[in-house]
Amino acid sequence: MLALLDDIMEGNGTEQTLEILDRTARAVQKASLCGLGKTAPNPILSTMRQFRAEYEAHVFQKRCPAGECKALLVPEIDPSKCRGCTLCAKKCPVGAIKGEVKQPHVIDPEVCIKCGVCSQVCKFGAVVGVG
Repeated sequence: MLALLDDIMEGNGTEQTLEILDRTARAVQKASLCGLGKTAPNPILSTMRQFRAEYEAHVFQKRCPAGECKALLVPEIDPSKCRGCTLCAKKCPVGAIKGEVKQPHVIDPEVCIKCGVCSQVCKFGAVVGVG
């Protein structure tokens, strides 16, 4: 079950992954001989029932509504907050941030490694969607 959850969190889940996760959790619950085994899948079954939309966002839209799954984050710079100070671009270890001085910058998501340095150094809170 953990491997299936990891696949979902890394953006590798499919509709079939959700079905297998549900079936596996129910099978463990029914086939276990002890109380611990019968209750172990409860968190998965409960969250799949109560937060189905979040599971589906991970699988079908490849995004994490809670912003917790690093693999699914989409780094962006809010142009209304960016002052073009260039600090984020200077600190980016892979050169994923481009822009002119005093102009809003942009992050190339194909180059970005989602390290979060840009978010840490931005004094204006303009960087969103990075770990």
